[in-house]
Amino acid sequence: MAEIIFDIETQGLIERGAGASKPKISYVGIYDYGTNQYEGFFESDLPKLWKRLEQCDRMIGYNSKGFDVPVMNAYYPGDLLKLPQLDMMEEIVKALGFRLKLDDVAHATLGVGKSGSGLDAVKYWQEGRLDLLAEYCLQDVKVTREVYEFGRKNGYIMYTDRFKNEKVKIPVSFMPPKIQKPTLNLSLGF
Repeated sequence: MAEIIFDIETQGLIERGAGASKPKISYVGIYDYGTNQYEGFFESDLPKLWKRLEQCDRMIGYNSKGFDVPVMNAYYPGDLLKLPQLDMMEEIVKALGFRLKLDDVAHATLGVGKSGSGLDAVKYWQEGRLDLLAEYCLQDVKVTREVYEFGRKNGYIMYTDRFKNEKVKIPVSFMPPKIQKPTLNLSLGF
């Protein structure tokens, strides 16, 4: 399958409430299973990303339907939510009834986590340190990919229950849905 793992970073802190401005994208990082490569797109490069997303079999992210895709939709001429996608946080909420941070899931599942926080990405953008911004975002994509691949292979991911101080398995189904491709009966006379 030609799936794409993705994550976005924004130019500033996210404002909440009435009158809040919409966040602007600083960088989108992807891992493309079709090319087996990590790539990145700054705000001005986003038109190059749209065709890739439209042609992939599935977009995969973490809290992507709740955050990343709505922010990206402000730039996209259509609705990215209509494309096939897997939001791993949605699967966690279905299984547990509550949300978890990617870093917490990654630490419990993989033994490693993210390289920093979203505040670091905002700082890098504001300071013009675009190489560090890209590195930070692509590291998040790498962690997201590793959590996805672990869950797809094993049928679960993990988190640490802080009250019991023990790791708990979260059952997940990250397998792509079976896609029914239309068939053409070549025996019909035309």
